[in-house]
Amino acid sequence: MKRIACVFPGQGSQEVGMGKAMYEAYPAVKQLFDEADEALGYSLTRLMFEGPSEELTKTENAQPALLLNSIAIQRVLQQEGVAPAMTAGHSLGEYSALVAAGALDPMEAVQLVHVRGKLMEEAYPTGLGTMAAVLGLSQEEIEEVLRDFDGESAVDLANINCPGQIVISGTKEGVDKASEQLSEAGAKRVLPLNVSGPFHSRLMKSASDDFADHLSETTIHDANVPVYANVTAAPVTDAEEIEKLLVEQLYSPVRFHQILEAFVEEDVDAIVEVGQGKVLSGLVRKVKRRMKTFSVQDPETLQAFIDWYKEES
Repeated sequence: MKRIACVFPGQGSQEVGMGKAMYEAYPAVKQLFDEADEALGYSLTRLMFEGPSEELTKTENAQPALLLNSIAIQRVLQQEGVAPAMTAGHSLGEYSALVAAGALDPMEAVQLVHVRGKLMEEAYPTGLGTMAAVLGLSQEEIEEVLRDFDGESAVDLANINCPGQIVISGTKEGVDKASEQLSEAGAKRVLPLNVSGPFHSRLMKSASDDFADHLSETTIHDANVPVYANVTAAPVTDAEEIEKLLVEQLYSPVRFHQILEAFVEEDVDAIVEVGQGKVLSGLVRKVKRRMKTFSVQDPETLQAFIDWYKEES
């Protein structure tokens, strides 16, 4: 049997119309979407299919929408006999990875990330925090520039995505100033991101404290397969460790580059992006150009992957 790693996208991949083709094609997907609408008390399904985009993009809606879409596709893969050897997700996507690994119940996860999204939105005044993507500098070069950024100019590494693509996060004043200094230090480009807050920075610490209370009321099981955690880029299966890392994840950098390198070392046959978009597949190719990748997000791409998976090796 082929050995695969499943990865799950995070916030920013949402798009009006996401999941509709899968919903219409597979009863298992429709069932999960209907259950999620009931669990949340509003029609997330309608928002995903019809928009408006501004409403879907709100953190409290985008997070459950992306998770629901990913775990519904994963449910179909499971019914087709696909079993990942390991999983990981980018930020929010870590929750999808935990559902896929049997550590979180699907509906508890949908409700949990809805709360997580609200807390992240409320953690820092709108417009005073932001993020930016830095292209063309190493992690060490960026850390050197950020060393003295503190207080009202607080800036941290947020997403270590792949060689030459790292996201910084912090106060608007700090990120603006850091962007200038990073350009002077040789960055090819520093691109402001259209986000509502300084995610994965120390400014999210207050949200993590509130989130820990909600998380303590959620049932977390030991994972059936290793889940590579954002905070450590290392495999975890223990329920208590998973809970601790999910709290830390809110204010710690996402070490996705290191996770992908670990997957390459594990000698998997393919890395499969499960959910909306192709962002993570693109990152895989920047880490290991020859790694076989699939992006499974609709009936056609799902069938193409299943055909490959079931081929005789």
